Amino acid sequence: MDVDVVSSIVIARPRAEVAAFAMDPDHATQWYENIRSVEWVGARRLGQGARVAFVASFLGRRLAYTYELVEWVEGERLVMRTAEGPFPMETTYSFEDHPTGTTMTLRNRGTPSGFSRWLAPLMVPAMRRANRKDLEALARALGGR
Repeated sequence: MDVDVVSSIVIARPRAEVAAFAMDPDHATQWYENIRSVEWVGARRLGQGARVAFVASFLGRRLAYTYELVEWVEGERLVMRTAEGPFPMETTYSFEDHPTGTTMTLRNRGTPSGFSRWLAPLMVPAMRRANRKDLEALARALGGR
């Protein structure tokens, strides 16, 4: 079973502000409930090729994984893929202007393998709930809710 979860929120802040905050991995612990720590692998620089190691907790398990930024368009789009971790995952952030601020869309997709494959039916609804909570936390962190 593939995992593909898409969630969106409208944040009452300008797109450049929302994107700059959300796309900076150093802010992840401020709005991702399950992320415990963030560490840059190599040089700290936003852009394609950068790598960031995360430690998270999900469904009662500790997850350590490294994402590589594979696409980065300032103020518009960020795509990260696991370079190391429990299963291949791609996370995409996209930002669009909205009459009352910014629409941010968060998409997580991947194909669990090994033990994670058995958790896939539980993962989708849990990820959907977590993404919704995370986007609401992002809006609060930016004062846009």
